[in-house]
Amino acid sequence: MADAQISQILNTEYGFINTCLKSLVIDRFGEETWDKLRDEARVQDTFMTYEVYTDDITMQLVTEACKMLDLEQSVLLRQFGEYFFEFCKRSGYDHMLRTLGGNLFEFMENLDSLHSYLSLSYKEMNAPSFRVEKNNDGTLQLHYYSDRRGLCHIVPGIIGAVAKDFFNSTIKMEIVNQIEEVERMGKKEHVVFLITPVFLDKDFSKRSLLKKSQNPVQKNHWGTVRSLIHPEKDKTLRGFEPVYPDNLCIDLKTFCNAFPFHIVFDEELQVRQAGVTIQRIVPELQTRCGQLDQFFTIQNPKVTFNICSILKFINSHFILRTKREIMPMAWKERPMLELRGQMIWMPLLRCMLYLASPLLRSLQELEEHCMHLSDIAPHDATRDLILLNQQRLAEMELSNQLERKKEELHHLSKHLEEERQKTENLLYAMLPKHVANQLKEGKRVEAGEFEECTILFSDVVTFTDICSECEPIQIVSMLNSMYLKFDRLTSVHNVYKVETIGDAYMVVGGVPILMSSHTERVANFALGMIIAAKEVTNPVTGCPIQIRVGLHSGPVLAGVVGEKMPRYCLFGDTVNTASRMESHGLPDKIHISLSVYHALRNKGYQMEERGEIEVKGKGRMQTYFLQRNLKVTESEIMGLLVHNPADSVRKMTHSGRDCASQLTHYRAESKATQRLQKGDSCPLVPMKYGDSPTESKPPAQSIEPQKSNITGKPRDSESYGSLYSEKSSLEELTKESTPNKTDNKKPSIDKRSKHVHTRFCLLF
Repeated sequence: MADAQISQILNTEYGFINTCLKSLVIDRFGEETWDKLRDEARVQDTFMTYEVYTDDITMQLVTEACKMLDLEQSVLLRQFGEYFFEFCKRSGYDHMLRTLGGNLFEFMENLDSLHSYLSLSYKEMNAPSFRVEKNNDGTLQLHYYSDRRGLCHIVPGIIGAVAKDFFNSTIKMEIVNQIEEVERMGKKEHVVFLITPVFLDKDFSKRSLLKKSQNPVQKNHWGTVRSLIHPEKDKTLRGFEPVYPDNLCIDLKTFCNAFPFHIVFDEELQVRQAGVTIQRIVPELQTRCGQLDQFFTIQNPKVTFNICSILKFINSHFILRTKREIMPMAWKERPMLELRGQMIWMPLLRCMLYLASPLLRSLQELEEHCMHLSDIAPHDATRDLILLNQQRLAEMELSNQLERKKEELHHLSKHLEEERQKTENLLYAMLPKHVANQLKEGKRVEAGEFEECTILFSDVVTFTDICSECEPIQIVSMLNSMYLKFDRLTSVHNVYKVETIGDAYMVVGGVPILMSSHTERVANFALGMIIAAKEVTNPVTGCPIQIRVGLHSGPVLAGVVGEKMPRYCLFGDTVNTASRMESHGLPDKIHISLSVYHALRNKGYQMEERGEIEVKGKGRMQTYFLQRNLKVTESEIMGLLVHNPADSVRKMTHSGRDCASQLTHYRAESKATQRLQKGDSCPLVPMKYGDSPTESKPPAQSIEPQKSNITGKPRDSESYGSLYSEKSSLEELTKESTPNKTDNKKPSIDKRSKHVHTRFCLLF
């Protein structure tokens, strides 16, 4: 169990590292690269500074970054090391780093001390250890020890950035040895770096690495004045050499009381001397007949407990923990005491002095060990450190809470934005975008007249009989299946769905966005409806349903009516006539008026003349049937992405077949095409037209409301509101159908490219 806990601690790190890696990717390669890297590595987007994460997250990010950026791991880790140094400076550690040493040697020599200090705040931190040696030629050897394998290339990046920034030097670091050493806590990676300055002057080389730098601590004003007034004294201070007394002027009792937690032991780890307080806590030390490793274990650095390993890390802070089995009964339920201090080798006595203090991070830990501030020597800074760290831990906890709240707000904001987008999409599905935006802003939406548009109506043949013989859920399922296919076609041809009433489906082209190709768009949409309807099953017969489709082109008035559940409605005789085309049509036929026929003539559409028929409320009208579009394929009309080259060039050019025979041929297409058509979620390919929307919203003008010109009739009468009398509309259509007048006079339908501003009506 203990080994598992130790392994878990060794394989964790704080979110500060991952945050730095994220910042590096965003700064150097952009936020899109980070989003892609995060998705590939399958990690979260944000990391808490004071939260512990597993090393697997960091290694996964590094591995995926190397693949994505096509970089070797050593190169990426070196760049990360350089950036990590700058990131630490920006995070508030600049002054702390500058005061570690006066030259590069002293800086690296005190890195372990820095990690020891940071461990007071970052209790779970598993930092590497460093040991630096001087060579006779002015170069340095840096020994790097770490429980994590494969991250040694970060070190040259960090040390190189430190040398350049703090000491104005350029160095070269190369690996001269790399082994694995078995220590107390398991295998540790031991890498030896050779540090060489990059210039020719060897004397200058030695000075740059070992001479005190003036950059970290600059001379103050009074120091400059003092050196000018007393130059001899200032020179003497620079060449200072200590003077030692002949005899030590302190007795043993005073020494043991002044340093209550010190321990002296020899090369065999035999305890020779101990402070008074540590004797009280560990009574076995009073016998002075045991070895130090019988009472303590080394927690940091993670080395074996022998004199050789201790001498290797003589400049590191050593943390010793008492063993529970040798502690008195009063300590059995308490946390074990940890000591942190310095190892000092005394060559004349061949003994090691461990000058230590209790490692306590807060007042709470002081109470848990049943200790008091009076147990610590008055000169020991541990007293102040406990009080100051207590405040810092409280600040860190507050900062951590704020960071978590910030992350929660970020997720809530992101979720709110997603919900807002869903709401807007739902609103835009019910109303035109510009109308919906005006309503959201609390503005009044003015009605607008459109000089030309094309309106389509469709309904299901024998729908009343189907309803009488089926369950309601079957009717709903049939209509939903059909409307989903029709709705998909509106996106393919960019036409506006006005409304559905029962089995009736109403679509308009050219409203609310003006476009010159509105007739072609609605015509292609109608052809797609006939094809799509063949994929919807009649619940009574089990055969495909049949629909009637009617089209008519002309002017309309469009506006929003109502305050609760407002609807964008169309009014005018054009709506009436389009409804008549549908109600007087035939099953699986597209019934079009003369105005639609003129608009589609000479544009690649095959149409069949039906002749004059009697239309309810309109008199006799010349009408036609739209059969097919000769210039595009069925797949293009349906908005399908077909991979079969033969299908992409196959045109609907076979003559002598009506819509029904064409649909039979469609059902016999390749299996791939049928699978695409049956799946409503297949990729949608919008059909290309020669024009594009000319305005985001129609022009509008408010006028005085008209009296009872807008009339509405129930759906059973198959008519809609009209702004024009039926007589005038009939006369206009009769004139257009007369051959002599259409030859001698340009019909009004040819004026489609112009938008004429006429009277408007405010529908509120």
